[in-house]
Parts: sequence; structure tokens; C-alpha cells
Amino acid sequence: MLVPQEPSPDLRPALRDVQERPSEHPKVRRLGAWTVAGDLPASFRYAAQGLIYSFRSQRNFRIHVVTGAVVFALGLWLQLPLAQIAVLVLTVAAVLVLELINTATEAVVDLAIGRRFHPLARIAKDCAAAAVLVAAISSLVIAALLLLPALIARLGV
Repeated sequence: MLVPQEPSPDLRPALRDVQERPSEHPKVRRLGAWTVAGDLPASFRYAAQGLIYSFRSQRNFRIHVVTGAVVFALGLWLQLPLAQIAVLVLTVAAVLVLELINTATEAVVDLAIGRRFHPLARIAKDCAAAAVLVAAISSLVIAALLLLPALIARLGV
């Protein structure tokens, strides 16, 4: 399992540096946001690490990936028009994106509050999970609307 690593301290400018030399920094800048990924390939590696982490650690993400693959295979087997395949791609991608955001939200909330209970933390986690649920249900309805007529026609029922 991948474990997030802190960047070395010398890569992130400290807030005190900006405060000590205000004349060198006339504009408000986002400190440290750009120093984690020094180049575009590094950005893609970090994104890939997020996907790998989610796939390895999140059961629901794996379920959504497998379900999406089955839906795509069924759409191709049924020879759906390209526009309908594109709609399936968008709906599956939306569910996966929301699952990734849900995972990130849970991690940030856990980081912020630790092992303590806080009602706002519960609300944040529940709402993020609800967003995934709404997207997944919508995705199922869209898949049924696009796949069932073609499947019924293909099977001759």
C-alpha cells in the first residue's frame, strides 16, 4: 500500500520567509502548492499513485471499476452507437471521480480530527458518500435506459 510522504522541508518555502522578506513577494502567493510536483511527469505519477491507492484500499472504488468495465463490454457487445457509449463513459467516470473525492474527503477529515468524533466530520463524510451514491444510482438508471432496449432486441425477447 502506498503511504503518503512529506516532501523534504527544503522543497517547500516557509511562510516565515515571505513574512521576513515582504518586499521580495509583493503578491500573495500559494506557498508550497507548486513545489510538490516539479514537472508534468511527476504530476501524472502522483495522480497515478492516487488511483492505485484508491483501487487497493477502497472496496467501493474496485466495485465501480469492475461494474464500469462490464457496462462498457456490454455496450460494445450490443454495438451501441458511439454517442451512447460516450454517455456511459461519462457516467462511469463521474462515479469514479466522486469516489476519489470521497476518499480524499475522508482522509482530510481523519487527518484534521484524528480519532475523535465530531458531528461536522460525520456530516462531511456522509455527504461525500451520499454524492457517490446519487451518482451511482443515476449511472445505473442511465445504463439501464441505454442497455436494456438494445439487450432486449439482441436477445429477441
